[in-house]
This record gives sequence, C-alpha cells and structure tokens, in this order.
Amino acid sequence: MKPVLAMSALLAGASWITPAIAQQEPPPASDQTDEGSSDTPRDEIVVTGTRIARPELDFANPVTSYSAATIEQSGQTSLADFLVQSPALVGSRTGDLTGGSNPDFGEAGLDLLNLRNLGTDRTLVLVDGRRHVSGLAGSAAVDINAIPTDLVETVDVLTGGASAIYGADGVSGVVNFRLKHDFEGLTARGQIGISEYGDGGNQFGALTWGKNFAGGRGNIAIAYEYNRDARVSDQDRPYLRNPVAANLYRNQGDIPDDPNIPDNIVYNDVRYADSSRFGAVDVDFDFAADFEGNGRIYDRGLVLEESGGYTQGGSSTPVDGYQGDLFPGIERHLVNALGHYEFSDAFNLFAEGKYVRTRTRSLSQPNYDFYLFQTAENPFMPQSIRDAIVPGAAAEYFEDPDTPDGVLITRDNFDMGINTEDVTRKTLRGVIGANGAISEHAKYELSYVYGQTKTRVLSRGNRLEAQWQAAIDVVTDPDTGLPVCRSSLDPDAPPELAGCIPYNIYGENVRDPAAIDFVTTDSVSFSKVTQQVVSGSISGDFGALFELPGGPIGFALGGEYRRERSRFDPDPAISAGLTWAGAVQPASGGFTVKEAFGELNVPLLKEMPFAHLLSFGAAIRFSDYSTIGNTTTWKVDGVYAPVRDISFRATYSQAVRAPNIAELFAPASSSYNFIVDPCDTAETNNGTANREANCAALLTALGVDPTTFSPSSTPQASVFTEGLAGGNVNLREETAKTWTAGVVLRPSFLPGFSLSADWYDIKIKDAINTPQAEELAELCVDQPTLDNQFCPGITRDPDTGYIIGFNVKPDNVAGFRTAGLDLTLAYRLRTDNLGTFNISLVGNYLDRLEFVASPGATLDSDRGEQYIPKYSASFDLNWQKGPITVAYGITWFSKTDRFVAEDLAGDPDYSDPRFFKVKEKWEHDLQVGIDVGDRFNIYAGVNNLFDEKPAFGYASYPVSAMGRYFYTGVKVALGAAK
Repeated sequence: MKPVLAMSALLAGASWITPAIAQQEPPPASDQTDEGSSDTPRDEIVVTGTRIARPELDFANPVTSYSAATIEQSGQTSLADFLVQSPALVGSRTGDLTGGSNPDFGEAGLDLLNLRNLGTDRTLVLVDGRRHVSGLAGSAAVDINAIPTDLVETVDVLTGGASAIYGADGVSGVVNFRLKHDFEGLTARGQIGISEYGDGGNQFGALTWGKNFAGGRGNIAIAYEYNRDARVSDQDRPYLRNPVAANLYRNQGDIPDDPNIPDNIVYNDVRYADSSRFGAVDVDFDFAADFEGNGRIYDRGLVLEESGGYTQGGSSTPVDGYQGDLFPGIERHLVNALGHYEFSDAFNLFAEGKYVRTRTRSLSQPNYDFYLFQTAENPFMPQSIRDAIVPGAAAEYFEDPDTPDGVLITRDNFDMGINTEDVTRKTLRGVIGANGAISEHAKYELSYVYGQTKTRVLSRGNRLEAQWQAAIDVVTDPDTGLPVCRSSLDPDAPPELAGCIPYNIYGENVRDPAAIDFVTTDSVSFSKVTQQVVSGSISGDFGALFELPGGPIGFALGGEYRRERSRFDPDPAISAGLTWAGAVQPASGGFTVKEAFGELNVPLLKEMPFAHLLSFGAAIRFSDYSTIGNTTTWKVDGVYAPVRDISFRATYSQAVRAPNIAELFAPASSSYNFIVDPCDTAETNNGTANREANCAALLTALGVDPTTFSPSSTPQASVFTEGLAGGNVNLREETAKTWTAGVVLRPSFLPGFSLSADWYDIKIKDAINTPQAEELAELCVDQPTLDNQFCPGITRDPDTGYIIGFNVKPDNVAGFRTAGLDLTLAYRLRTDNLGTFNISLVGNYLDRLEFVASPGATLDSDRGEQYIPKYSASFDLNWQKGPITVAYGITWFSKTDRFVAEDLAGDPDYSDPRFFKVKEKWEHDLQVGIDVGDRFNIYAGVNNLFDEKPAFGYASYPVSAMGRYFYTGVKVALGAAK
C-alpha cells in the first residue's frame, strides 16, 4: 500500500571516444599512439587491479574503461547517471531511485554503484586506487556525487581478484576513478539543460587550473565544480496523473479464481480504499467509509477485493501523486587541490585535498492515519455524520461499555504538508604521501588517507504524535462555547500539551494553520563517518638478479592499516519515539583492520614462436579485523598469446566482504511495514511448493482455518505492522569465489579494431542477508520446513493469526551466484577525406543471477527481473572531421519480467500473458560539437532523442521519466591545457 517514508585502460584524453563508449582493449600496437605519432613509445603504467608496473596488455583481468571525453560527450553531468549506462552497472541507485518515497531515511540524493547487481556494499569504489570514505552512515558504499565529474581522467570497471589487491568489499569488483594529474593551464566548462516538459533544469560549471614549477619537478592544480539539478514531481508527467495512470489489480470478475481468466487486469483511477484527503468516516464500525469528512456521502467506487486495499474511482485518495518526487533537487559544490614535488628520484611528495558540499531536497508523501477514533463530542463533526452515528457501535467494537459513541476516520493528511527531507552532506578527504625509486628495479610508496562525511538530515513537518492526538481530540469549551482540545480542560495534562490548538480533520484545508505548528516539528538528525588508511608498498622486479625469457619477475609487497568509524544521532524526538515515523535509535560503531599483501607477475615467454606472450600472476592478502578476526584473499591469473593478434586470459580468486558497521552494530529500532501475508488464501500459490503446506500447519496450530484465512480482505489487518530492525554482532565475513576467462582479438590486418569476450562467474557463500519484513514472512513459509531461522522473526496474533510484529536482522545465511559474458568491440577508422569514425559496442549476456535465502532453501533466480536484464548493450558511433564532432549513442537492454518467477510458476494465469514482460529499454543520445579555433569548443545535444517513456505501470522504468532532454555547453582551454 503506502510505503513508509520504501581490458585495459584507454589512452588518457582520447578525444575520439563517443558517448557511453567503453573499451576493454586498446587498438593494436600500430595504433597505440599519442597525438597520432606511431613512434611514440608507451611507458609501463600501473593499471587498475594491480600494484605492479606492467604493459596494459599483460594484465589478465578484464577492465572496462571510460575516458574523460566519453563522459563529457554523454551530456551527463553526474558520473553515476553516466555509469549506469554500462551493462555491468545497470542496477545502480541513481536518478529517480534517489528521490521521493524510494530512498530510506536520510538517503535522498545518494548515488550508489551496484556492480553485477550484487549490492552496493559489495562494490568497492576507489579514487586513484585508494579507498574513499562512505557517504552513508554504517555502510561502505561511496556516494558518487562526492567525486568531481570534470577532474576525472578515466573510470575503470574491473571484475574479479579485487580483494587481494585492495582489500575487502570488492567481491563483485572495483570501480576506480583516476583523476587528472600534472595538469597545466586553465580550462573552464559550462553546461545547461532542460527537459522538453520545461523542468528538470541542470546548471553545471567547472574550472580547473594547474601549473608546473621548479623546472617541471612540481605541479599544483586546483579545481572547482558546481552542479545543480532541479526537483521533478511525478505530477509533472501527464501519463502519471490520474485518471490516465493505470496498473494491474485483482480481477473482480475472477473471484474465486478461475484458471482460465487472468487474475490481474488493468484498472485506472485507482485509489486507496476508504482513505481520503478529506477524511473517510466510518459511522457503524464495519470498516467501510460512509461519509467524507466534509459531511458528504462517501462514494467507495469499485472496491477491488483481494487487492490489498484499493478501489477504482470514488471518494478515496488517488494512488498517483502519493509517492512524491521523481527526481530530487540536488546542488553540489566541489573543491579539489592536487599537488606533488619531486625532490629527487628517491623522494617525491604528493598531496590531495577535497571538500564537497551536497544538498538534496526531496518530497515524499504525507503522513496518514488508519481508523482514528473520534467521539461525537467533537464540534467540528458535520451534523450529517453526527446524525448517522450508530449508538453503541463504538462500545461494542472496543468491548468497553463506557466507550462514548463516535466514529472511525482514515485520513491522508495532505493539508499538514508533504514529508520533506532536506539532506546536507559535507565530505572532506585528504591524501598525503611519498614515493620514489629505491633502485633501478624497485620503488616504494607510503600514503595516508583521511576521509570524513558529515550528514545533516532535516525532516520538515515531522508529526508529533502526542500533540497530534491531543489536537484532534476536540470538545466544546463549556465557558466560551468554542472548540478546544480536551487536554486544555484537564489540569493534569502533560506539559507538552500546553497551548494545544484544535485541529479540524473533517475536510481538507479547514484547520487553523497554527494547529499545524503545534502538531509538527522540524527534526534534525546527524551522522558522521570517518575513514583513515595508512598504507605502504614496495614494488619492482628481480631484473637485477635474473630474468625469465619473457622478462623480469615483477613483485609488490606491502601492508595497510585501516580504521572505520560511524555514528548516527537522530533528533531527540525521533529517538524517543515521539514522531509519526516511530523510534530510530542512535547508532555507533567501528572497526580496524591490519593487512599484509603481496603480488607477483611472472612473464615466462615473450615474442617467441607460438608464444608472443605467456605470463602468470598471483596475489594474496592477509587481514586481521577487530570484529571478525583473520581472513585471507588471493588470486591467480594467466595470459597466453600464441601470436600478437590473439590472446587468452583467465583469473581465479577468492574475495571476502567483512560485515559493515550497520550490519554489526545497528541497534534495534522501530520499523513500520505493510506486509502482504503469504498465508492469505490469495497468496499461497504465489510462493514455493512448500508455502501452502507450511501455512496450513502454521495456522492450524493457532486454531485458524487456513482455507478461509484472508487478511487482505480484512481492513483492520491491512495496515502497517510495527516491528524491529537492527544489526547482529555475531556476523562473520562472506566469501566469494570468482573466475574469469576470455579472449582478445587485435587482428593486424585490420588496424584500429579490437574485440574481447570474457566470461565471469561469481559465487558468494555465507552471504549477509537482511530481509525486508514481508520477505521475512515469505521466507518463513517458503522453506522446506517451518523449523528455520526466519519464522522466529515473525509474530502472529494467537487468536486471529494475523501478523502483528517482526524482527529483522542480518545473518550469514544466503548464497549468491552470477555468471555471464561481457563483449566489447571497438573499431577506429581513419579516412583521408571523410574524417575519422569510431564504433564501439559493449554488451553483456547474463547467464544467471541466483539467490538462496538459506542453506537448503529453494533457489531464487533473479535473471530477467527489474534492472536485471538478460541482455544489455551500449552502442556508439562517433564521427570527427576537422572542427566538427558528431556522437550518437544507443543504450539498450532486453525485456524484463513484470512478476517474479515464483508468482507465475504457481499461478500461470496471474495476468494476461502480454503483461508478463516489461518492454525493452531503448534510449538514443546525440551530441554535436564544434571547435572554434584552438581554445573553444561549443556543443549541444539531446538525450532520449525519441522521447522514450516508461513502461505501462511504471513511473521511471525501463527509462527515466525525465523525457527528451536538451543541453548545450561551452568549453574553454587556455595556457597549455587543450
């Protein structure tokens, strides 16, 4: 019902790269040049996923890279909105998922990457190969808004073997943002954009200045970036407004179920049953509204039985408009400083500093009430309602003969204001370190990283429950004859109720504005996350001692100390449980980890017959956590190229993820969830084969008839259930085994062409799983037996069998497995007269994404569900001739399932088969840029060129509801910068 508040890296600066192009392999050696010179040698560099300097083509792990030009030509000013176009990151939390009622408390505006759909906490985000402080209290997930768009040189996305190199959390892989260093000159870029609806405005500006000094031994660069996105409401899209908005609901012509008739069909103008902005008044306590709060007869419309509390038409509150913003309003200021000074070959000092201030504002939904009891004494009650009150009905319902006559009111309190979150995040991050050469064959690096994220969450219009109950309990003052709060006539009333102002709930916008001030408060909550990392390493090769036929053995050895702390301090009114959303308790915790690591690269053969390259590698990391003890991660890999045109590569690794601070230390706090009971007769065939028998056994033991059990048709059962959610200090690490195997083609007869195909397979055991309340209820009865770890978390009424409580917490009980094929094609064609063409295709075939809730439980396949397409791809075509560049990109993924497989397996007539699938994503982007002289570039573009809209029944899927989006910008480069 209503949710509570629910390989290798490309050449740096390769300007030919088109929007959304990602390339896993560079062009052939004859094309790997700087500034077009075929004679320019390339230095060995450290690529993402290794600490050993080596040629990029010697690296075994598949890495997809995106250049600065790629990002710029996409038209996206948010890195996360750009990266979500990558098939590997389709399920990330960006855009519409960060606003309205979608994010949890305090999480509005957070952009979090989700690699391989294994979760944001399993995606390790790095900056220049170093960890970045989290943007969310208790979590390791990094807010991508804290990373500057224009200062990024390359983004690398790597699968497999990351934990052995970088430490925990990278069980699905790594996303590494490499920044621009040694910048000299001045660049400025400005861009504005707006949707075809005239909203969603974006203003972006970036200024970067850098200078070399001391004969090039030193460099300093300073960058400032500003980005602002305006809020967009779901009511700003006509196809999401009532009565056009439609979805599937229980077919009223198919009760009881006829297997030849679809269970769910299309209804529009759908509303929340017996709930109204004016107040839905029940005078006879049968849980069916009889009057609107203004005294008019209540039109219930068509009651959609077995639908969880919906009607079509009538007086109730429309579903549309209830979830708030499609996109939050976000404003960001980012300041970065980078510098280094080389005192000698043996000592180079470097430092970085960053300050980011991000403010997000998003509207979600109003507060609401179910079945408020109001006595007939209330002078605001319209006479028509008072005359219709059934004498004694209230006393019979409450089983108390002293209960005065009255009514029940269910109300959506729009006139109190929409719940609004105003979130300010301030991120500080500093890096200081030194590196240099120990000898010709060894170098060292030492660094210290400090990161801090402070968050202030302002909840506007948070309802105070005691004041609210007092303000709506209105009687007539015997002295003045005016409406007053009953508490005002009670000399023993609690002091917080002093000055109570009566709140009229009979109708909309009829209350005294001062009454809103009395019953609401602006709650302010704070959180702070800190991270400190000290690391040191020595890397090099054994060339001074010996060499293999393929070259010297490369090595890296080092150690690292990391300390993570997190604290959350809710507003005192929230922690005391005085507000509408329930009690959220203060939370704090932290851990330290000491690690030692090593890595080898063994080049056995090179440039020999039938062995253009043969090399092996290995890495290992030993970790000692203050929370879970010792862990070990490792990887082995190999590359074999019989000839230079083709190479084979493979990796096998073990990775771990230690439980994060929230999973371990979050205190049990109140939580409210609307739970669709899996044992409802309408739901027993929508689960595993075990559900029906388990539900029968469970309910029979309570003395309840399972064949007639239907909470969905019982109004008093169809309300939010209060329970608890917290952490588990007994958690241990989860472990992933990952292997990749691939082939790379760089045919010498086709210069500029490369093709790579890599299979990946990730299997996680002892995975930490925190089910939602409804998932917990389902897991209880979907296991082979009721003797499982989930059932104790669900509390049922011993008389009715209804779910009346829950207790959710994380456990090491789940298993995940995903596997698939990544395919990357890139072709660069230079012509004498027609310019240069660049073609890129990045695709993914998802073979499996499976989840097992606990050992022995039924396997749940998520492949093909929402944000988890079976096939996905981005295709880009870029043409450049003289001063003109035209970039055209397509982002696509295949149809996805509207319903989970379990529902259809047990109920094949769940809906008309034409609704089983959600349409494909097709999004076309176009940008045209013109160089004006050597220093200026003017560009303009359109994203979602053909104005693709969300699918039926969705607000922003498979494409955003932003619609066709226009933008234009200018870039200026002065000094050495170009």
